[in-house]
Amino acid sequence: MIRSMTGFGRCECADSFHRITVELKSVNHRYFDVSIKMPKKLNYFDAAIRAQLKSYMERGKVDVYITYEDLSEHDVAVRYNREIAGEYLSYLREMAEEFDLDDDIRVSTLSRYPEVLTMEEQPTDESEIRSLLDQALRGALEQMVAVRTREGERLKEDLTAKLDHMLDNVSRVEARAPEILAEYRRKLQMKVQDLLGDVQVDESRLSAEIVIFADKICTDEETVRLKAHIHSMMDTLESSGGIGRKLDFIAQEMNREANTILSKANDLETSDIAIELKTEIEKIREQIQNIE
Repeated sequence: MIRSMTGFGRCECADSFHRITVELKSVNHRYFDVSIKMPKKLNYFDAAIRAQLKSYMERGKVDVYITYEDLSEHDVAVRYNREIAGEYLSYLREMAEEFDLDDDIRVSTLSRYPEVLTMEEQPTDESEIRSLLDQALRGALEQMVAVRTREGERLKEDLTAKLDHMLDNVSRVEARAPEILAEYRRKLQMKVQDLLGDVQVDESRLSAEIVIFADKICTDEETVRLKAHIHSMMDTLESSGGIGRKLDFIAQEMNREANTILSKANDLETSDIAIELKTEIEKIREQIQNIE
């Protein structure tokens, strides 16, 4: 089953203390390329996230967006820095004595000084976050893979239709070949008769000229190879896993054979068919760029 490289997935998981949301977007890319945007709190899991993504896909550019919310009521706590408060108090009393000032220090005043009271984030259970992240990431990945698979099936149907059309055109090239020779023989005989009049035409010489012409325009090898490449691509489309690179290589070989057929064509109809073949191959190559 083939898969497209274009997809989207989203999953949100939560428990009593945390909520994690994962969004994935993927587009076609020659290699496997991942970009992750997430809170610093989750940076520790970067390698694990990339490994999990790699287990679900082989190619594509994937953008990962992860959001984290702490739902607990005790995610931060107030910390009283006794040593700093003591230093402030000591210096304030020293200033009052030195400059003969009233010692009117109040708790409410002292508590406002920097670093006396601070907000401290409470440590979180890493295993709980990891478990929740795994669930959200797995859910988003499964959703994205399902989208990529559906798109891959549509690509497969379109490519198969194009390949069937190409086989029809190759058959037209093969059917046209003997007609071209017959027409060339008639034209050659008419030219010779116009030049020689009633003089008897040398059939052996005429046959030799036709053989030379037939050898120049012969596309038997090209059509046989082109049909083999078409069938090979059809078989590959029935495979699973990453087949995009192989399909691209086959398309290159198909294009090479179509180019040779066009260069050998000494007939307008055959040229038109060869151009149509090249056009179909180009469309196929464009579609293949989005297959994993």
